[in-house]
Amino acid sequence: MNRFLLVLILSVFSFSNAQNNYKPIDTADYLLRKNFLTTYIKDSETYNKKQREKYEGKTGREISAALSRFQKDFQDEVKNKNFVFNTAFNQYVNQLVEQILKSNSLDFPNLKVLVEKDNSPNAYCMGDGTLVVNMGLFNWVDNEGQLASVICHELGHLFLDHSIKIQLENIQLGKDGKAEAKTLTLVQNNKGEKAHQFYKRQLYKFSAQKRKQENEADSLGYIYYQKSNFSRPDFRKALLNLKKYDTISPKMVKVETYKQFFDLPNHPFKEQWMKKEDFSGYDYSHYKEKIDKDSVASHPEIEARIQYLDKHFPLQDLVSKEEPKPDFLDLQKIAKMEVLPNFYQSEDYGVGIYSALQFLQKEDSDKDYYKYWLGKNFEKIYEARKNYKLNRYLDRVDPKNQSESYQQFLNFMWNLSLDDIKYITEFYNKKSL
Repeated sequence: MNRFLLVLILSVFSFSNAQNNYKPIDTADYLLRKNFLTTYIKDSETYNKKQREKYEGKTGREISAALSRFQKDFQDEVKNKNFVFNTAFNQYVNQLVEQILKSNSLDFPNLKVLVEKDNSPNAYCMGDGTLVVNMGLFNWVDNEGQLASVICHELGHLFLDHSIKIQLENIQLGKDGKAEAKTLTLVQNNKGEKAHQFYKRQLYKFSAQKRKQENEADSLGYIYYQKSNFSRPDFRKALLNLKKYDTISPKMVKVETYKQFFDLPNHPFKEQWMKKEDFSGYDYSHYKEKIDKDSVASHPEIEARIQYLDKHFPLQDLVSKEEPKPDFLDLQKIAKMEVLPNFYQSEDYGVGIYSALQFLQKEDSDKDYYKYWLGKNFEKIYEARKNYKLNRYLDRVDPKNQSESYQQFLNFMWNLSLDDIKYITEFYNKKSL
């Protein structure tokens, strides 16, 4: 899913509990991050060494090299303050993980649990025992049990050593590719088409393996979940909620919203800002996908995963009886208020402006809070436009893959002059004009 669609979907949910004068989570936790990285680097080196010893020769070296690259990127993410430490989120998720481990007599050496400032409803677990839960997941589950179901799924991946197995699959595909390349040197006709067909078969095979792993993690995760005494229907309900994330209709930003928030003193709204780029001459019916997206999806469609669970773990009662606990609801409110700070942290400034407009058009929103973030994001857009780097932070219009509302927003943003952006920035940042 495109990043802009995430904020479209998030806006469907009520933010009526927004708190006045809310202060975003402070990520100035240098010492905690430093201590974590020290431990992480040491444990990663030990883990990589074990893989080199387990898989001798070139295979072991390739696995270790791939792990090192990923771990280096992960360290950079931590240094960039994309994770929170010592917050109520960390305490809550750690307690939940401990409950699951104890209930299943599980012992994962060097297991580390982190919470990422990411708005997507995801979690992931690396083979070295690093479990990451996205803050955005709290916006998409209804209670503690549903959050636990996602964690159980990731612990299933960890127990089954899926990250290393997929690396081995990738290495084998690379070997097959080199062998095929040698064969293709002898081919006289249709060499390009034959190469594409081989690539397609390899891609489908790799994706099929990842889909198999998802089903295995669901099965083992469900067993962990059962033994942890959570409401069984909520494992299934969590998948239904994630299905909403994939299919729910985005909420639009009304034209009146632009006029309301950009008709400013001494700088009136201009209708030309809303002019749309004309794509009517492009016929999308002529475009045909060469790769079947459904076949290469690494995560099975949610409906297929639900059917798999219903077949192997049938339930007589599909209705959840678990009510969300107060501490969960408190974190859910905080996660909603962190949506804009999280977009700002990830430098998604264009999406941040679109998100702020969606929230501002709600009657019960905290107008001052969202205007504050509107100004901060516009300031970054102004700096990018002035330095000819706007494409890094603002999408171009793509009619085939974007909603009408988001296309209108992008047209609006690209139609603004540098002086327009500067004035809007200064107005919402309350600077002297």
